[in-house]
Amino acid sequence: MTIPRTMTAVRITAHGGTEAMEIAQVPVPTPSAGEALVQVRSVALNNTDLWTREGSYGLPGDPDASAGWRGAIDFPRIQGADVAGVVAAVGRDGDPALIGRRVVIDPAIYDSLRADANPVGLMGSERDGGYAQYVTAPLERLHDVTGSELSDDQLAALPTAYGTALGMIERGQVRADDVVLITGASGGVGLAAVQLVRARGARVLAVSSGSKLADVREAGAHDVIDRGRSVVDQVQDLAPHGIDVVLDVVAGDLVGEGIPLLAEGGRWVIAGALGGHEVSFDVRRLYLHNIQLIGSSMHTPEHFELLMDIARRSEVRPVIADAFPVERAGAAQEELSRRNHVGKIVLHP
Repeated sequence: MTIPRTMTAVRITAHGGTEAMEIAQVPVPTPSAGEALVQVRSVALNNTDLWTREGSYGLPGDPDASAGWRGAIDFPRIQGADVAGVVAAVGRDGDPALIGRRVVIDPAIYDSLRADANPVGLMGSERDGGYAQYVTAPLERLHDVTGSELSDDQLAALPTAYGTALGMIERGQVRADDVVLITGASGGVGLAAVQLVRARGARVLAVSSGSKLADVREAGAHDVIDRGRSVVDQVQDLAPHGIDVVLDVVAGDLVGEGIPLLAEGGRWVIAGALGGHEVSFDVRRLYLHNIQLIGSSMHTPEHFELLMDIARRSEVRPVIADAFPVERAGAAQEELSRRNHVGKIVLHP
């Protein structure tokens, strides 16, 4: 494989709107020892791309501070966490047999090498990502999916959305006989959760908007709930004996209103705050009913390996809503922010 000296990349130069994004010709990165160079075939968009660009994550003790996923961003930064591609080169001591293999990159930067390590950084935020023709990644974060029947776009859709959803499912201990409520079910993480929970054999109650309910049901939801009407009333009608697990990317007022909907020993797992980051609830409902309130940020290495096994067996098939050339990454992010789509938006370098 002939590797050029320069490549097209889209990077952010500051926090702000899409005007903070620039198309640049930059050197193709050289893989260090323990790394590989991956030719990007497809890169998927996530809300993390928008919020990192906008600086919307805040800081501990200063929720309104402009910050990336885990703090200050080293600008300029090439965005893009979710990469499917082909190994183009390996660094010193890397196995040359990897070259030409089809791979998905685990985008997380972990706090240790343990199988249950916590993510403390993200490709596209704390290191350069895949809004480019090439990207480097640690060898231990490459997962060979050469034999998968999934397309490059479908593989690129997996890491953040499906990884986050699977992390929620595992941390929430979802079992085959559970009743599971999923919020934001038409978005990337929500739709991934619908497919993964359905594949696990649990009953799926999915919350979305009226125009998207049919798509969410087609993706695998047993029952759909229109967020335009009282979610609590609809859940009580559909699950009068209570919800075992809530997989929530919305938070906001629903947390306080919804905790009484949980069955004894129920688990409420939160991995987003689309509805607001400040919540209040009656804490008595928490301890009197042995409720668990669980924060879930992405996945562990063990979760991601499980996800890649699912990908190799093609047990889920991500929905692709639209594709853009990488040079139109700004337009793609604007489309993502409008939230009129169902499934994932991807970029092609």
